[in-house]
Amino acid sequence: MGLLPTGLPGLVGSAQAQVVGTDTPGSPQVPVAAPAAQASAGLSLQTSPRLLPLPDGAQADSRPAIMRADHLQIRPGVDTLAEGAVDFRRAGTVIRADSLRYDQANDIATARGQVQIERGAAMYKGKALQLKVQQFEGFFLEPEFEFYNLGSGGRAQRVDFIDSQRSVAQHARYTSCPRDDAHRPDWVLRSDRIKLDLAKNEGVAEGAVLEFLGVPILGLPVISFPLSDDRKSGWLPPTILPVDSRNGFTLGVPYYWDIAPNRDATITPTVFTRRGMALESEFRYLEPQHAGTMRLHLLPHDRDFGRSRHAWSLDQQGQLGFGLRYGVLGRSVSDDDYWKDFAQQVPSLSPRLLAQTLWLERARESRLGRLSAYARMHHWRVLQTGVTSENITSPFQRSPQIGLRWLSAVDTGWRTRLETEFNRFSRPDQYSNPAQPNGWRWHALGELSRTWGDAGAWLTPRLSANAAAYSLDLAQNGKTRSARFIPTASLDAGMVFEREGRWFGREQRQTLEPRLLWVNTPYRAQSQLPNFDASDRDFNAISIYSENAFTGVDRVADAHQVTVGVTTRLLDADTGAETLRLGLAQRMRLRDQRVVLSGPALAQRFSDVLIDGSTSVFKPWRFDAALQYDPDTRRIDRSIVGARYSPGPFKTVSVGYRLARGASEQFELGWQWPVFRGSAQPLGASGGCGGTLYAVGRVNYSMTDSRITDSLVGVEYDSGCWIARVVAERASTGRAEATTKLLLQLELVGLSRLGASPLQVLKDNIPGYRLLREPRSTGPLAEP
Repeated sequence: MGLLPTGLPGLVGSAQAQVVGTDTPGSPQVPVAAPAAQASAGLSLQTSPRLLPLPDGAQADSRPAIMRADHLQIRPGVDTLAEGAVDFRRAGTVIRADSLRYDQANDIATARGQVQIERGAAMYKGKALQLKVQQFEGFFLEPEFEFYNLGSGGRAQRVDFIDSQRSVAQHARYTSCPRDDAHRPDWVLRSDRIKLDLAKNEGVAEGAVLEFLGVPILGLPVISFPLSDDRKSGWLPPTILPVDSRNGFTLGVPYYWDIAPNRDATITPTVFTRRGMALESEFRYLEPQHAGTMRLHLLPHDRDFGRSRHAWSLDQQGQLGFGLRYGVLGRSVSDDDYWKDFAQQVPSLSPRLLAQTLWLERARESRLGRLSAYARMHHWRVLQTGVTSENITSPFQRSPQIGLRWLSAVDTGWRTRLETEFNRFSRPDQYSNPAQPNGWRWHALGELSRTWGDAGAWLTPRLSANAAAYSLDLAQNGKTRSARFIPTASLDAGMVFEREGRWFGREQRQTLEPRLLWVNTPYRAQSQLPNFDASDRDFNAISIYSENAFTGVDRVADAHQVTVGVTTRLLDADTGAETLRLGLAQRMRLRDQRVVLSGPALAQRFSDVLIDGSTSVFKPWRFDAALQYDPDTRRIDRSIVGARYSPGPFKTVSVGYRLARGASEQFELGWQWPVFRGSAQPLGASGGCGGTLYAVGRVNYSMTDSRITDSLVGVEYDSGCWIARVVAERASTGRAEATTKLLLQLELVGLSRLGASPLQVLKDNIPGYRLLREPRSTGPLAEP
């Protein structure tokens, strides 16, 4: 073994023999000793496939050359000849070969035989190599190459190394499939020449042809691809949607523009055979004080619709001077049918109700608590279908909404919360209703409470008040101005009992958590007052312990009631994970509730019983249920029941049942399951072509309407080095309308994805669905 710093005379001899050194003026002083002496001193060279980075401030040319071989012949200051199991390392480069000659004067290594070179995350092996080591400049004949970070590689007729960051491969083949001579890769990218630039994170293939299962499927004069998970500018694979019942065949070719580390854009020209040309663009930015996303979808002329169409959205938030924070959310489309034709361009949980919001807020902390002032504007764009039975009513717009909030400091023991707002409520003229006129509202909410006790038992008395004053544009029952003040007193108490035990074959901690809530709110007539934002609360495990039966400000339920509930849990003694939960709760009215949004007063003394629970005790099963039981009729009025069977990764089947008596009844079935496995390869593994076929899907069936409302059915085939997905989606857009799409995608692991991606649809619709591969990121900006 020899250690050859720059300028140090070499030695001639065998690696098995004792090593003797000489000093040269101006050269580094290197201690030399026999191997036995080295061992006794505890000095040895540790083998490693890569060299560590240089220390800060060190120069690359100061690295030593480390060589090991069966036989070394060294001519001081001239060259070194190594033969037999050669291992040469210098400047972050590792060369292994049968024979290697190193020209010290010119820093050139010439290797023959079974040659292998590693640098960074790349490895090359072949027959002959000539390399200027420090500059990493030279050539490799008939090499095979491997990119560790991508799990892919190939072979070439010749590779020319320009420097440590750039290289050119002639007549190259690239794939992530097994590359042994016994099997032909399922997919391969052939190219006359491939230019690799690690500094730019870019590979450019000239005269490229992509073959899949021996069939050329894509040929381009020039194609670029990333060399890591970092972002790079360039054309992305086309998006192809072969079947769309509303738009016909769809082809989009996106271009990704990496503008800066904190800014990027994607521009996608798209062709719809039924409608014509369109342009989709997205711009994202992440500044020190601002972040946001802007999107635009434009059809200059929709042949099927007869005119131009567009959609845009803006989502931004940030900070201004003087502690001010702001946010802007805007969404709009050109016509009411846009959400049907281009559902993916209307990113909203309620695609027919598009929000436009602007807010400004400033908060200040002090020893007395937190004080915040805010100003907001809320507008809505309602998309109507034209069918009267399916029309929806626009919510009131708030412009302006100005308010103050104060929350006392927690160390005072008392919790005080105050809120006051001034709002202008209005609806567009087409949604105006004399029974619900536009107007102004001022309101104030106050609360004073204190909690005694700890996590094992607590008691919280609370006093609160709701005051409001109104000024209407039109007289309602002869009045334009009105006001009211409603106080509320409540007492919330609970306890938590725990005990250790062994349940279902393992150590568990069981809890018993009783809770009681008493509420007293006097009756105040409110039927003659306007209602801008109040609605009934959903009946669930959270709302049953609320003091007011309504959301919003405009209605406060008169109440003298007691809510009693109990919950028991099983917690894993080692991890603390909840393995079982069962809760019951019921509300008892001590007098009638006269304030309601519609219908007669509520005279029922005992409310429905709420039962909810979940368990994962019976693994791999998980069960969830929430039931609303009416003790008077002795039947279940509402229920959500679900079960999921997940015996392992990429295996899940879920069923669900939802009932709202008199309104809807629905059954749901979702699944991801391997139906064929061609090898012993682990499910979801990426090492080698395994051949596993998965069935995926979800079906929602309305038992009320006796029809399938939404469905998603498809298959995924994972060969290990490529994945094919075929998914058919049918989504209802009305009682007698639906949109059907066929999504096809071919994912070439280590290269790219071709086609229309169904991944987000699968994740959103199939409970427990797992991606067969984690998506390779192109470096998206952090979400605002």
